[in-house]
Amino acid sequence: MNSQKTTIVVLIPCLNEEITIGKVIRDFQEAIPEAEIIVFDNNSTDRTANIAEESGAKVFHELRPGKGHVIASMFRKVKADYYVIVDGDDTYSAEHVRQLLKPVLEGNAEMAVASRLTEYSEQSFRPLHVFGNNLVRRLVNWIFHSNLTDIMSGYRVCSRELVQSVPIFSSGFEVETEITIRTMDYGFRITEVPVPYRNRPEGSSSKLRTFHDGFRILSEIARIAKAYKPFTFFGAIGLVFIIIGGISGIWVILDYLEDEYVNKVPTAILATGTMLLGFGSIGMGILLNTINYRFRENLRLMHNKINSR
Repeated sequence: MNSQKTTIVVLIPCLNEEITIGKVIRDFQEAIPEAEIIVFDNNSTDRTANIAEESGAKVFHELRPGKGHVIASMFRKVKADYYVIVDGDDTYSAEHVRQLLKPVLEGNAEMAVASRLTEYSEQSFRPLHVFGNNLVRRLVNWIFHSNLTDIMSGYRVCSRELVQSVPIFSSGFEVETEITIRTMDYGFRITEVPVPYRNRPEGSSSKLRTFHDGFRILSEIARIAKAYKPFTFFGAIGLVFIIIGGISGIWVILDYLEDEYVNKVPTAILATGTMLLGFGSIGMGILLNTINYRFRENLRLMHNKINSR
């Protein structure tokens, strides 16, 4: 019989959250007293780190800017059986932490995500953020045949097996999307738990930048499509080139039929070049799709072999 005590940690990534961090720590100390609370401070210029220590949390410092770097540092430096990850802005409810832990503790999932999009006020999200979340969510659900409702939630529970298996490469706020994608791609199970999403307290400001992070979301969408649906991604690009080449080619053919001489030489070159690019792009998509399939197949076989030991 295994008598080793189960360890749970609450990991809080923070950047200039002196207004809220003390309350977040106290709320989780009350909600789940057996868990160790660790704050990862990401170069805060206010008293976030000091308040966290005064409130009884352990504090680590991550000097590389960006939430993705913080999450990667958390997974690398902290060893536990179960990981609760929550933002330090007091928008998530500590009272729901045991509901979030339950499916992972019972072995029904390796990750539980707090779904925010079922209960939130109009002030909780900016319209473009909701639009971006929904756009990425639909793409991810289409690729992985899933039915997730919230891709970018900052409140989730992970098992040790998942944390040790999933690499993190993102540097910014797109890290939640990357974790979700890699979790499904590695064959782990995700479940969602509806959790209310609160407004930020007065005086606390969001670190999200609408247009900057919106551009990163669009880049993430392109990266996801290219990595996981290469035939669709490059096939679509190829189809655009073929259409351009076809339209240009029609003009050249009509010009030739008039006097059996090609007068529009630049248009002919354009038509030929775009057609070649189109078929080349489609061919690249087919090749990458085959390589991608074999790579993911080998990855899952290796993962299953490691788990069977």
